[in-house]
Amino acid sequence: MSTLVTGAYGMLGSWLVKALLERDEDVVVLRRRPRPHSALVLEGAQERCTVVDGDLLDEALLARAIAEHDVRSVFHLAAQPLVARANAAPAETFEVNVRGTWLLLEACRAHDVAGVVVASSDKVYGPIEQHPYLEDAQLIAGFPYDVSKAAADLIARSYHTTYGLPVATTRFTNVYGGGDGHGSRLIPDAVAAALAGRDPVIRSDGSPRRDFLYVEDAVAGYVAIADGLTSGRNGVAGEAFNGGAGQTHTVREVVECVCRLVGGGVRPDVRGESTPGELRDQEVDASKLREVTGWAPRIGLEEGLGQTIAWYREHPSNLAS
Repeated sequence: MSTLVTGAYGMLGSWLVKALLERDEDVVVLRRRPRPHSALVLEGAQERCTVVDGDLLDEALLARAIAEHDVRSVFHLAAQPLVARANAAPAETFEVNVRGTWLLLEACRAHDVAGVVVASSDKVYGPIEQHPYLEDAQLIAGFPYDVSKAAADLIARSYHTTYGLPVATTRFTNVYGGGDGHGSRLIPDAVAAALAGRDPVIRSDGSPRRDFLYVEDAVAGYVAIADGLTSGRNGVAGEAFNGGAGQTHTVREVVECVCRLVGGGVRPDVRGESTPGELRDQEVDASKLREVTGWAPRIGLEEGLGQTIAWYREHPSNLAS
């Protein structure tokens, strides 16, 4: 039996695939187009996977991939992940993030998959006043990206309530690490600039606070949830789980740390702008995930940023992709 990973060519997906391969799992990945600069390719993990070429929105392809490869568990990470792009192209975002999710869940339901982990987001909570966020909070997302993830989250959990499908959703904070090819994101953008000897740009005033979770800790959380689903552990199926490092940092603090670790005299270039749909402060309470699975983050921000910078030094083409 095998494990299917959608979104395997993204940053989190590539680290997840590596972790699954280290557990000697047979991994199937969905590839919409060649991604030569993905960490999955650069580090050689793709060669150890079964690659299914096709689109998440191809219903017949999804059903065939799950049936032919005897898929036992699924990690659904594929999405349009950028807030600014979602604002510019909402229809595309809803198509991929919402329709793509229910198509995959239908295929999983039809073939009795033993466990499905769907990547949601802490952005589903919207601009609520409660901090840190708790999983039972009302979802009041208002912008296209946030709404698309909230809809996918609710749809996923409805498949457990209605059909008994063993599915859980992850509402993790800002996951970072080597292999994030989206240069518009804070950390890869800051690292790319600092490594090139340029002052990293902070579009906001630098004061928004975020909880930053290193990618290997995030992967451990995903795997713990999946293991809980496939083993039938109480309190996992049909649930949403927050995941975070348990400590917030301002955007400026993060960029200053990148500058310090890279060296060379670079410093943050604070622009004081904003992106519609970006929440000011984000923080989650991850105690539910710890209590149910025993998961806990291990890597602090400075250590994680140091490992991230080292990865990009070794694989500079990823930042340039």
